[in-house]
Amino acid sequence: MFDGLDPRSHDSRDREAPDPRDAETLDPRDVFTRDLDLPRGLERERVHVHAHGEDYHLRGSEVRALATIGAFRVVAADDLRDDHGRPGDIRHGDLERLRSAGLIRAVAPLDRGDRTVIVTLTERGRDILESHRSRGGGSGQTFYAGALKSRELSHDAQLYRAYERAAARLQAQGARIERVVLDYELKREYQQFLQERNRNRSDSDGRPDRSRDEVKQWAAEHDLTVVNERVQFPDFRIEYERPDGRREVDNVEVTTLHYRGSHASGKAAAGFTRFRGSTARVGGSSTDAGSPPFDPDVAEELLR
Repeated sequence: MFDGLDPRSHDSRDREAPDPRDAETLDPRDVFTRDLDLPRGLERERVHVHAHGEDYHLRGSEVRALATIGAFRVVAADDLRDDHGRPGDIRHGDLERLRSAGLIRAVAPLDRGDRTVIVTLTERGRDILESHRSRGGGSGQTFYAGALKSRELSHDAQLYRAYERAAARLQAQGARIERVVLDYELKREYQQFLQERNRNRSDSDGRPDRSRDEVKQWAAEHDLTVVNERVQFPDFRIEYERPDGRREVDNVEVTTLHYRGSHASGKAAAGFTRFRGSTARVGGSSTDAGSPPFDPDVAEELLR
């Protein structure tokens, strides 16, 4: 928990929901905090979490960092620049305070020339965001805690950087970004669609019972493309509103040298907005031949 109590407090049970369009800015991170009843200014304020029975003291930049990490599941620390444009550092500033409070944790070092660290939310960090959503709904941004597949960490840690570039282009066109949807969410919806007829059926063998036409229709309704009989999913999508009120999506893919064969051709044919990712390694440089694979759970030890 943080020191320095501010008389103002953010308790989701006794606060009025703010207008989500208030204080609109061009900072691409603000979309993730727009529907949260949490501090936005320079001063730290008390934030009570009923599930923990504890208070935290947060300022706007720390809330933005929490929400950004949660929206992308994992982010490279040096991509989380502070309000002065300085790269994030797990040992100093906002990220160090969030880590000390048990709200974020490091999952692996990323060799990008400066050995930055990949960070993710803890369950406590996600609880702060989920328990302080504004009343009345909002865009429904999903927040994640914890990393998934270790072999995909280097790739996934580059999604936020691609988002910043895509968001800047959309905002230059006057678009209002509503939320970001990761591939996990899209694929979960797809699996629910495939298995819908198998639910509560004792005679089901678990195989999807959908025709090609049904799959193509589902894909079209979700602004996705079918290539070579497979639905193509982007790494993430940006849902946004144009100045004339039209709602559209920008499907974004981060490609690396590992994209080959049918996988690469399918992504190219899908018409996604593509950004070329780096070949940074998780847990060591290319000179570490013969070394054992890095264990992400040891990352916290490297910070001590």
